Amino acid sequence: MNVTITPSSLQGTAQAPPSKSYTHRAILASGYAGQTTVRDALWSADTQATARAVDLFGGSVSRADDGTLEIEGFDGQPDIPADVINCDNSGTTMRLVTAAAALADGTTVLTGDESLRSRPQGPLLEAIADLGGEAKSTRGNGQAPLVVTGPIAGGEVAIPGDVSSQYITALLMAGAVTDDGIDVVLETELKSAPYVDITLEVLEAFGVDARQTADGFSVEGGQSYDPVGGEYAVPGDFSSISYPLAAGAIASEDGIRIEGANPSAQGDTAIVDIVDRMGADVDWDREAGTIDVSSAPLSGIEVSVEDTPDLLPTIATLGAVADGDTHITNAEHVRYKETDRVSAMAEELGTMGVATTEEHDSLTIHGSDSTLEGATVSGRADHRIIMALALAGLVADGETTVEGADHVDVSFPGFFGLLEALGCSLERQS
Repeated sequence: MNVTITPSSLQGTAQAPPSKSYTHRAILASGYAGQTTVRDALWSADTQATARAVDLFGGSVSRADDGTLEIEGFDGQPDIPADVINCDNSGTTMRLVTAAAALADGTTVLTGDESLRSRPQGPLLEAIADLGGEAKSTRGNGQAPLVVTGPIAGGEVAIPGDVSSQYITALLMAGAVTDDGIDVVLETELKSAPYVDITLEVLEAFGVDARQTADGFSVEGGQSYDPVGGEYAVPGDFSSISYPLAAGAIASEDGIRIEGANPSAQGDTAIVDIVDRMGADVDWDREAGTIDVSSAPLSGIEVSVEDTPDLLPTIATLGAVADGDTHITNAEHVRYKETDRVSAMAEELGTMGVATTEEHDSLTIHGSDSTLEGATVSGRADHRIIMALALAGLVADGETTVEGADHVDVSFPGFFGLLEALGCSLERQS
């Protein structure tokens, strides 16, 4: 599906979608548990991949009409899957499930789509091997398809912290149900640290004790996943909130109210401060969980995305509208997402007349040297690129067509419907 967007002025109320990061963890944590009810879960392409993995491990995930998930877990002991686990485009699924597979007394095969089969898994495979399991890339390049044989009993393992925090999350979640637990020693500085904070928060909610140590993280073995009252509620997603928030900052004189913006461990809450620093009129009522935002002249700033890689596309679009330079730093790990998001935003915004400077670890948007013009751009089969380019279309001169826009289903299935409800003029082409 392609979507053509005509410049529009937005106003109204937007409901924050549930957090994808929390939903992934809650579904798998429920798999490690017995019986769990998960409320307010995001039911997207990515999170459904994690649910299918729980099914293949011997659990069962069913979804009620109100979106509530009823999950029968595999009690910490995954079965050997009867089929290949297809993670589709979900890197989170592949990494979290790879560690879960290392608990099974047998062999699991994992794969994904073309994009996912190009993403790095090597450090996690090496960690599983160091813990006594077998974990290999069928092509010998550290990328899927993967073959994992367990079971592991736990122990100490060293792993880099600057490739993906998901490796640490995967090991902590699996380590709780090993015999010996897992101590993770970080070989390099941890990037995307707030995502591990999310993991620790979810584990605590499920009754699992894991903690940060002087040189990494540790989780004791022999624990059970058991959420209070057998229930868990997923908070709103600040990665997704970034899009209506940015839309309000650039295309809403009358203002947008975002509901469901409750404080949590999500690092992407930083987007509120970023939009405020750039000059938009924004007010976050943390107690009520609402954000009010309206447009104002924006100015470029310097922003590190070391802990908030998913925000880079949104910040890049804001920079295209702002005066001066927006310098996005500590961005190397953003190149290893669904696509190389640094290059993707530089190239697609360039198609729209935006001047950028791309370096290995940074992206600078030269707003004052740019003329944002409507164009046909590629969504790169990446939900965050698609949504960021759609935002640019709200204020570009002329129509903007985003190709492959249906990939927003990965994290924000209702994104374009929300834009329409807020007053955006858009047309879908199948």
